[in-house]
Amino acid sequence: MATNWYNRANYNPASIARENYIYLFSNVQRQWFGVGGSPTVLNVQASQYIYNMHSAFGISLVSDKLGLTSTINPMFTYAYRISGSSDWSVSMGLSAGIFSRTVDGSQFEPGVIADPALYNNLITSFLPDANTGIEFQSKYLIAGISSTHLFSIGNAESSFLNSNHLYGYLIYKNTDSEVLNYNAGMQIVKGPILTVFEGNASLRFKKATGLTTGPHEIFDIGLSYRTSNQLILLLGVNMSPNMRIGYAYDQSFSVGFNVNSSHEIMLEYRIPSAVSSSCNCKSEGLWYY
Repeated sequence: MATNWYNRANYNPASIARENYIYLFSNVQRQWFGVGGSPTVLNVQASQYIYNMHSAFGISLVSDKLGLTSTINPMFTYAYRISGSSDWSVSMGLSAGIFSRTVDGSQFEPGVIADPALYNNLITSFLPDANTGIEFQSKYLIAGISSTHLFSIGNAESSFLNSNHLYGYLIYKNTDSEVLNYNAGMQIVKGPILTVFEGNASLRFKKATGLTTGPHEIFDIGLSYRTSNQLILLLGVNMSPNMRIGYAYDQSFSVGFNVNSSHEIMLEYRIPSAVSSSCNCKSEGLWYY
């Protein structure tokens, strides 16, 4: 996914420990646009932090369709947050669920119809699945490491099975200005046979209101580059103070590989929640400021 810069819970369960809101997040990605059977990925997540318990709870569902194969990956997520002051926090998270993959043999279009190695029925497998991670946050820095598909550690890379991936990232963020936010980050993804580095920089423009709620965010633009020779343009628009839609355009420049682009659409919605807030304000209208 390209919009993981907006929502790190795609691969690090620790990042759901965020104050003040119930978070609803979804994105859908269509890769290699124009190629039959190309991958389509749907990701839906919901989470809430409960301040008195220092804990966050979440659910997620990832669906991946690629050619003859499809996967469904439902997960429950828990994260615990430690904060010594308002300046920093450390969160630890764990996701657990099921990874199900189906291969539909009836969709084969073989060159040799009588090939005895082919089959034309459905084959479905169910495997236990788990992710874990830790994340540090301060006013200007976010750093985290995570590991996905823990039960696949040590398994060989396979197109038909989930495989363990390691993630590490460091992000600098600055929200001091009333005109714009900006951040820059670096991420490393290590799989069984491939390691990819990705850099990102983005700006989010704001409109000053002069109110105690602070400036309103309007739109953002970002750029990412992966060492797998991919360039990504990120765009986002705040439809309201608590709802944002986003779009990512991913173009590959690898010589000898398919150059068709990938497209991704994102929807983020947050609901102010009193049980998630660290503010014990007496005025009900001001508790989330």
